[in-house]
Amino acid sequence: MTLMTKEQLIELVSSRMRLLRSEYNFSQDKMAEIIGVSKKTLVQIEKDRILASWSTVVAVLGIFRESEIIKMTIGEDPLEIVEMISFENVTIPKNTTGGGKMFWRTLETKHQFRVQKHILTGHYRIIDGNDKRWVSALNKDYIQSQLNELIQRGEDDEEKTE
Repeated sequence: MTLMTKEQLIELVSSRMRLLRSEYNFSQDKMAEIIGVSKKTLVQIEKDRILASWSTVVAVLGIFRESEIIKMTIGEDPLEIVEMISFENVTIPKNTTGGGKMFWRTLETKHQFRVQKHILTGHYRIIDGNDKRWVSALNKDYIQSQLNELIQRGEDDEEKTE
């Protein structure tokens, strides 16, 4: 599985635009207004004449992140994919996840942390025993280094309390 690129995500979201609009039962006028494009642009996207812009894709994934079409196409957290593509590595602690039951494969468990790989996009994350996401990244070597750092930090904290 190769990592999803910005171009691939744009193509994927563009190809689902009509389905997404139908899921919410929006007219083209209403959908265009919601995502911030002209009706003409939306029609062109829906007819596969042009691709949505990156900013339109980000808006669609943010606004419609609870859409069943989006979830079945990209996974449980479309904004995480946007972060991965935009920043390459995200190292700040994040929200509690669903634990990766549907779109994630656990590659490794070390101490209280699990390294998981997204089955659709190919990116990685580290979550703890409470399913809190600590690190997300495109690069497996980076994830491995962050896992080691998290474990070392935890061991250092244990030594300080003894």
